[in-house]
Amino acid sequence: MAAAEEVPDLPRAGRSRTEWLPYLLLAPSLVFLGVFFVYPLVQAFGLSFLRPEGGLTAEHFQRMLGDTYFRGAIANSLLLTAIVVPIQVAIGLVIALLVNSRFRGHLWFLYICAIPLAISDLAAGLIWLSVFTERGYLNTLLHMVGAVREPLTYLSAEQPVWLYGAIIAAEVWRATAIVMIILLAGLQLIPRDYFETADVFGAGGWRKLWYVTLPLLRPSLQTALIIRTILAFQLFATVITLSGRQVPVLAGEAYFWYGLYRNPHVASAYAVLIMGVSVAITWVYLRVLRMREEEVAG
Repeated sequence: MAAAEEVPDLPRAGRSRTEWLPYLLLAPSLVFLGVFFVYPLVQAFGLSFLRPEGGLTAEHFQRMLGDTYFRGAIANSLLLTAIVVPIQVAIGLVIALLVNSRFRGHLWFLYICAIPLAISDLAAGLIWLSVFTERGYLNTLLHMVGAVREPLTYLSAEQPVWLYGAIIAAEVWRATAIVMIILLAGLQLIPRDYFETADVFGAGGWRKLWYVTLPLLRPSLQTALIIRTILAFQLFATVITLSGRQVPVLAGEAYFWYGLYRNPHVASAYAVLIMGVSVAITWVYLRVLRMREEEVAG
């Protein structure tokens, strides 16, 4: 057997460039994260726990807890997240399964479903405002078919079901595409061998979905749930556009305390609370949906 051929040493200058290349490639991402995530995070903690003249204090959190809108904001944020995220995961999974089945025209179907990805929260709110306002498309349609004589008011505190329904519809329409893209990528990573083996044992469509697809899709479901839950707690532009302050939410109150009351300390306290709730829910997802070692080994 021939002796292994020795790899010649690189010249000193070339070896130095090779050693630094990974750090140079990582540098833009690290700078971006430092400027737009780490620095604002540290600043938010500082503003929420420090007095303007210096020294630690819990005064800003006490003002947040005493805020008139605080209880409504935390209740609405939890309620909207609990309703919107499961609906988005269910619809996103159905769309991803349909696209992954590669039916005729599936690429056009994918492009159409992905259109809301390019629309901002505010624009989505304005689109749905044009539907539910008194002179909007819904009242116009109902008047044309003779269902109503006078325009109905949907976006009012006297109509909480319609008000919450409009917010949920806007958010589900705007952000389901994110979940769909994550789940579709996960589906395409599942080897076809598993489905062919299931076919050999005579498994039907529902059994393959329950016993093959969903268990192997668990890491993607975990990622989709974490991302959507974090983004759901940051929701405020759509809510403000459709309801003003009739439906207060945590991110909206942070915005009002910063922009309207000119108090960055209480606004930062709201931001720290949003981060704490998001971290806690993320930990639950990671614990509940974690892959055990024997499952990873297959």
